[in-house]
Amino acid sequence: MKPVELQRSQPEAGKLCLRLAVPATVGWFAGHFPTQPLLPGVAQLDWVMAYGVTLAPGMRFCSIDSVKFQRPIVPGSELELNLQWDATRCVLSFTYTLLSEEGGVAASSGKINLCP
Repeated sequence: MKPVELQRSQPEAGKLCLRLAVPATVGWFAGHFPTQPLLPGVAQLDWVMAYGVTLAPGMRFCSIDSVKFQRPIVPGSELELNLQWDATRCVLSFTYTLLSEEGGVAASSGKINLCP
């Protein structure tokens, strides 16, 4: 299950910026730590791939080049997801930023290799 898309922009070719709400009803939270539900990393990567097809149609997952999880994403979070497609290297880069009244803080980032 995907998050709720609040806003979408494509500032330039090969880039996509999304503002997302992550309600507690997102199925990924079920059973992933009963005392404090956390969004699993596999869910974050799934969303990157789901939105990434907009930038790289016809491409599919090959491998993860790098991934760094910095802050947990909990139910009720609001996120910014920035995607950048490098067609020359076939790399989809992503950053998730947790949004709050104080500004934003990095939640995770990485690079995924895609292939035709």
